[in-house]
Amino acid sequence: MPVVGFLGSTPAGPYAAIVAAVRQGLKETGFVEGENVAIEYRWADNQLDRLPALAADLVSRKVAVIITSGSVPPALAAKAATSTIPIVFHTGLDPVAAGLVSSINRPGGNITGVTFLTEASTLKRLSLLRDLVTTANVIGLLANRAEATDSVTKEVETVTRQLGLALHVVHAGNERELDDAFVTLAQRKVDALLVNTGPFFRTRTEQLVGLAARYAIPAIYPGRDYALAGGLMGYAPSITEAYRQQGVYVGKILKGEKPGDLPVIQSTTFEFVLNLKAARALNLTPSPGLLAIADEVIE
Repeated sequence: MPVVGFLGSTPAGPYAAIVAAVRQGLKETGFVEGENVAIEYRWADNQLDRLPALAADLVSRKVAVIITSGSVPPALAAKAATSTIPIVFHTGLDPVAAGLVSSINRPGGNITGVTFLTEASTLKRLSLLRDLVTTANVIGLLANRAEATDSVTKEVETVTRQLGLALHVVHAGNERELDDAFVTLAQRKVDALLVNTGPFFRTRTEQLVGLAARYAIPAIYPGRDYALAGGLMGYAPSITEAYRQQGVYVGKILKGEKPGDLPVIQSTTFEFVLNLKAARALNLTPSPGLLAIADEVIE
């Protein structure tokens, strides 16, 4: 029975749906965990300095493929640990610029994966936020320096400047810093908030939504999970679809295909979820046009 290594940068709990999506992709290619494939899981619990040792452990166990979760850091750790075991990554950043592959269409070597354009989806979130909070002149951007989002921040700075909006960027990489970030946002009297994408924020969904509600800051988040948890809006590529595609690639590699010959998949399935209860709590009324383009409206 082949063994697949799963290397994640986060705790396991918040990523249960993602693991299920990987299993679905594997199943579509004929592999069922526990029947004809085994999966060894390694989670770094948001401690990125643990990733090299966890990757080395999977390599020492001679797994057939390594699948990585949590953007670039786990993928780079796996790449540094082996040049022979196939690696299938998932990231919201440009994998060429991040040093993961030499080309999108012909990755070469032992690595391929799934990516989506974080900059484009972040700018779309800004547009949706302004459509709902039409009087917003001061925008907040919450980012995590450890997850390499500088290019996204610069793009948002450029667009907000062109629109004549003020932008305040705050950073957080742990629970305490998130609390401090919202204190800063409130002090700067931001009218609306963009929450950047990243695996750490996905593990702090309830805290983020709770803080935005406490300070009455309209926020748009990078995914539907936030809206389901009570957040105002979520817009992002479908994370579960991207991980399903990862699972499909792992299955193909187990059947003999070479990762370097598999083009990096650029995910194009997006989800926009609007929470009307959260909107009412903020005295916001979505326009008919905004409601019409929502994939899901939570009453």
